[in-house]
Amino acid sequence: MKNLKSIALAFVVALSTLTVTAQTKKVNASKSTLNWVGKKVTGEHSGTVALKSGALVFKKNVLKGGTFTVDMTSINATDLSGEYQGKLNGHLKADDFFGTEKYPTSTLVFKTIADKGNGVYTVTADLTIKAKTNPITFDITVKGDTATTALKIDRTKYDIKYGSKSFFEGLGDKTIYDDFDLAVNLKF
Repeated sequence: MKNLKSIALAFVVALSTLTVTAQTKKVNASKSTLNWVGKKVTGEHSGTVALKSGALVFKKNVLKGGTFTVDMTSINATDLSGEYQGKLNGHLKADDFFGTEKYPTSTLVFKTIADKGNGVYTVTADLTIKAKTNPITFDITVKGDTATTALKIDRTKYDIKYGSKSFFEGLGDKTIYDDFDLAVNLKF
């Protein structure tokens, strides 16, 4: 019985230490922004997509983890208005692009983090879009209650091939570049 009490006490102490040293900071989804830019031969489109949820994990004020869920149904072109905006938004939500009816969310899960100093970290994470997961590496800067990063994502790795010269010949000025940019500003 004494042995069982010692084990229980050690377990409580271990959990207490873990709680003190690791801190999860929930991201405020309504105050965070995700802005995208997609480019084509004849120009570009830009817009927003909403963060559904997210958290960063710190240990002794050093970034140690992170998980995020993006609401893909919220994708919105902000460089257009009226009928053209509606058409582009509809196309981005269609199966040609993000297929938001079947895949309403995308996720990002941090796997490894290297501290570069001064609040800058190199992160390798698993990005899942349309049920396809691929690793992505990027730098993230944490200052106070804000974290910022810029991602370059190859959409074709997630089965988004529409207008890609990597898969279709003779597109000419209808070509849409494979990479799109995502500028992220997280508030927690």
